[in-house]
Amino acid sequence: MKRLSTCLLLAAPLVFAGCSQQVGNAAPPKVTGGITMPEQPSTVVVPVDADLDELERGLDQRSPHSLWTIDRHLDRCVKAKHLDLGIAKVKVTPDLGCRVAGTVTRGPVQIGGSGDRLVVTLLIHARISVRDIGGVAGETATGSAIVRATGRIAIQGDWQPTARMQLSYDWTQPPGVDLLGQRITFTDQADEKLKPVLAKLERDLPQELLRLHLRQQLDRVWRQSFTTLQLSHRNPPVWMRIAPRRIGYGGYRVEGRALRLTLRADALTQTFVGHRPPDLAPTALPPPSPRIGEPGVHFFIPVVADYAQLEPVVQRTLRKLAARGITLTGIGLVDAEFGRVTVYATTDHRLAVGVHAKVKARSSPIASAEGEAWLSAEPFNQPGSQRVEARNVDFATKTNSQLVDLLAALFADPAVRASVATGLSHDFAPDYRKLLGKVERAIGERREGDFVLRTRITRVRNGQIAATGAGLFMPVAVTGQANITYRPR
Repeated sequence: MKRLSTCLLLAAPLVFAGCSQQVGNAAPPKVTGGITMPEQPSTVVVPVDADLDELERGLDQRSPHSLWTIDRHLDRCVKAKHLDLGIAKVKVTPDLGCRVAGTVTRGPVQIGGSGDRLVVTLLIHARISVRDIGGVAGETATGSAIVRATGRIAIQGDWQPTARMQLSYDWTQPPGVDLLGQRITFTDQADEKLKPVLAKLERDLPQELLRLHLRQQLDRVWRQSFTTLQLSHRNPPVWMRIAPRRIGYGGYRVEGRALRLTLRADALTQTFVGHRPPDLAPTALPPPSPRIGEPGVHFFIPVVADYAQLEPVVQRTLRKLAARGITLTGIGLVDAEFGRVTVYATTDHRLAVGVHAKVKARSSPIASAEGEAWLSAEPFNQPGSQRVEARNVDFATKTNSQLVDLLAALFADPAVRASVATGLSHDFAPDYRKLLGKVERAIGERREGDFVLRTRITRVRNGQIAATGAGLFMPVAVTGQANITYRPR
């Protein structure tokens, strides 16, 4: 009875005082669950290289070295000569017939070009003999021509390549002989035989392109693009899953001795935190899409601070404050001991902070309290900043005694709340840099079967901090350039 009277007497000067009682407020609800990362549309460049040397060899094998032979009688090899007497022209020599025989051969097929122009070059050599020219001994004519087929490649709906060629040739040395003061050329006869050769070349080139097995390569690229890459092994484990959606033809270029077909695969990049997500089943290779996105890969990576990292920081900050001394309004100087600190995510995107404490007013040896107080705080960061702070620190739930105990007065004090806010502050910059380094190493170059995935990060920006069941979470948006190259072992 005496103790109760003492408490009542103390209640007037010590508005917030307690009498050595166990006090505190109820813990707020705890939010559980992992981190959900948004999907991002990405477009991965897929260059598929074809060896021009292989294409040359294929065309060379299809074309015979001896293009044609000729052996025929011409009634008019040498035109008749006339003498102009002024009043009439008199024929002094008749038309002379002859026999023409010879062969036309070719050199090796050469393929080159630049940019989007593919050029097939064929060197042709003609050797034609002219015999029995009006009883005159025969002569041999030689000639050379350069045949060029310039074309552009297109891709059909079944991923089969076609070539549209423009054929031309020039006689660098027209085949001909000088007989009886006249120049006899055989380009007309050679041209007649050359036309089917050029037509065959136009047919053969697409056939050789088919032998590059573009569709088979693309099918392998497509299937192997359904993959999951590990971005970070721990703290926390992070995975990126690639789910292709469509693929489009982006043209081709001749680069050195390679014919590079550029494709762009539109995909979804999904980030997972924790356990490795299941692989997606590959779908069938779709037909070429007429629309494709801009090149670039986009994904999120999480920078996560475990709440266990924050708890000792809050405890140390409060103990430093207690060592300096705490004076409460209307109560005076108090002695405070701060014990166990608990931090977790609660509702409304806030942090719950539970602190076990003992507090005793120096003005009254019996005015003391011990218990656990629960505060809540809103984590925030400035746009683009990795520095996280806490604001709006307040009681998480009402106290059992409606703020009329000493412990409640302690945690209502601005200096105590400021210390809690300071302890909850966290600089993500070191974790941010470390995780980016892990990601760059993980996806810089990676082999999947016969294909190599290369990724280069070009831009990084962090988002707003969030309190989640898995920890204090800062999403980091990553943009880069990625390509998948066919490179058999």
